[in-house]
Amino acid sequence: MRITTWAEYGLICALHLARRIEDGPVTGRDIAAREKLPGDYVEQILLRMRRAGIVSSTRGARGGYKLARGADAITVRDVIQASELTTFDLHCVSHPVDSLRCGDSETCSIRPVWQLLQRRIDEVLESVRLSDLLEGESVVRERVGLPSFEHEAAHRSGSLPILHS
Repeated sequence: MRITTWAEYGLICALHLARRIEDGPVTGRDIAAREKLPGDYVEQILLRMRRAGIVSSTRGARGGYKLARGADAITVRDVIQASELTTFDLHCVSHPVDSLRCGDSETCSIRPVWQLLQRRIDEVLESVRLSDLLEGESVVRERVGLPSFEHEAAHRSGSLPILHS
């Protein structure tokens, strides 16, 4: 899986709105300027998130965007799904090598591996809420099952504990 700019910027925008929940609607231009993101990207991402029900918008002089529900009710998966339109591109479905070989009626020993990976990625993304990401990195590392920086530096294993379910 590759985290795209759409997904990363989507999370940055959603976190920005979560941090400014008390400020009322925030313009896309303001988010872009404060987060140093391209304005066009931000506007497109906010539109996608509005369509997905993650943010709501208000028109007018005091208009802008705000979270449509609490940060504890929005998962990282929700934001990535809205921003990028998918969380994991199952290539054999979206871009089959060969329609006969990759069709549902055919057996494929590789497809179950990709499906399992997709499920695990979605489980991880679903388990982290936007409200979790409002905490400092050390708290988030603990919540997702990663060791502290000190422990990780001492024991570089290359394995993410959260993926072992």
